[in-house]
Amino acid sequence: MAFVLAVRNEEADLAATVESIRAQVGGAGPLAIAVAPSDDDTWVVAQALAATDPQIAVVSNPEGWVSHGLNRAIAATDEEFVVRVDGHCTLPPDYTSLALEALDRTNADVVGGVQSAVGGPGTQEAVAVAMSSRLGVGNSRFHYGGAEGPSDTVYLGVFRRSGLERVGGFDETLLRNQDYELNWRIRDTGGTVWFVPSMVVTYRPRPSFGALASQYRQYGTWKREMLRRHPRSTKLRQLVAPVMVLGVTATAAFALWAEDVRWLVPAAGYAVAVTVGGLNAGRSTSMKSRVRVPAALAVMHWAWGLGFLFGRPTPRPDTPAGNNGLKQPLTG
Repeated sequence: MAFVLAVRNEEADLAATVESIRAQVGGAGPLAIAVAPSDDDTWVVAQALAATDPQIAVVSNPEGWVSHGLNRAIAATDEEFVVRVDGHCTLPPDYTSLALEALDRTNADVVGGVQSAVGGPGTQEAVAVAMSSRLGVGNSRFHYGGAEGPSDTVYLGVFRRSGLERVGGFDETLLRNQDYELNWRIRDTGGTVWFVPSMVVTYRPRPSFGALASQYRQYGTWKREMLRRHPRSTKLRQLVAPVMVLGVTATAAFALWAEDVRWLVPAAGYAVAVTVGGLNAGRSTSMKSRVRVPAALAVMHWAWGLGFLFGRPTPRPDTPAGNNGLKQPLTG
């Protein structure tokens, strides 16, 4: 079993993530860390970790995109199973043992579990609450749990290498949504994506509303691009935010033009729903965090919706603008 990481600006968290990999029950296999150009000492930290463990390899990811880095890390290993890990997460000790049991029992191509967002008091904890709320993320089971079984996608994922090679790995023309898109191609070629709620991974979300807005704007932008390529993969939840943005904006603008406050009802209703729902979702947190949850929800909704409607996908770093063709299949 091989572990793969694609990281950028992870100086603060990389060591903890790697330690959680090393602590896996039954031992950890080879780990390939693909490091993108960073504004901190991520490369130095990765090299220092590799110097203490011969199973750790560090590879360069000059393009900087996660999909490029993951493919390079996968190609640097040759084990039968590939564990996708994120630089913002910590694996529980039984993560890979649960994954192997599920892979053997279900014969799935990929299994994965829950993204358990955890943050420090204040904005980061508020973001964590919003990311674990149905009001924030709809019916995506990997955000809050649910019944075990087939799923459209899972968080991170433990893959059979044969499944990755069958579909050609991660699409290097996607800056975001590369996980969902990969799982769509796996399912579209007859494979199974299996959700295992006991595989709970701790995730550290963005610590500021500005960073959260940038993240979700990219999510929305690249979701539209992903759906343009794979329209059959469309889910209703993916259209809720852009429809809300259009509806609230249009009715509020008409209210001003017509000088009729009745047209402000959708905007007022949205504000009430987010405020009441956010405060309720954050009821178990400190007041410092709880009062920020409605703002976190609104940032996620509007950034995602605006990105979906108006965002412009960035061309792949090493590909001429407009070329969205898939790369060649992996040759591990």
